[in-house]
Amino acid sequence: MAKDNQERRRFHRLSFDAPAQVVTPRALHRATVVDLSLNGVLLRRPEGWHPAPGEGAIVELGLDGAAASDGPRIRLHGEVAHIEPEVVGLRCRHIDLESLAHLRRLIELNLGDPALLERELSALG
Repeated sequence: MAKDNQERRRFHRLSFDAPAQVVTPRALHRATVVDLSLNGVLLRRPEGWHPAPGEGAIVELGLDGAAASDGPRIRLHGEVAHIEPEVVGLRCRHIDLESLAHLRRLIELNLGDPALLERELSALG
């Protein structure tokens, strides 16, 4: 990624290699999360998924290592922000409070500085 793109980022990206389930208007896909942020998710693009820019999708990942489970999970509604041959980036449009709490805790543990997390949370508003 270019240096100017990294500097423009307002949200810390958390590397997170985990399976995810992606529900689009046309199909259900199994994907792998590359990274997460308060602003969205980057997924390895599964074969057969040909998303369109702006297309809506629901992404669900279990924090116990399963794509969808009864355990703790993060579920967000997003839209396709960018498409590359191997990855798809989705911008978060809605996340429920429980999922947000899980994501916030993951990022807080990764950042190690509560002030950085608060700055990112305020950037969401």
